[in-house]
Amino acid sequence: MRTNEGGVDRALRAVAGVALLGLAATGVIGNWGWIGVVPLATAAIGWCPLYTMLGINTCGLKR
Repeated sequence: MRTNEGGVDRALRAVAGVALLGLAATGVIGNWGWIGVVPLATAAIGWCPLYTMLGINTCGLKR
């Protein structure tokens, strides 16, 4: 499993995941907010299965 998310991508996913989880925990958006676990987990491991299927890689160039 190779990393296919760049630094900016991972940071945006982490922020979005935490925001969704916070909104779900406070009851603002209901149970759908718990889907924030997915972007938070992919940000933590740096690998997105959907990116793999679509052939997307946001990592910088490897030297």
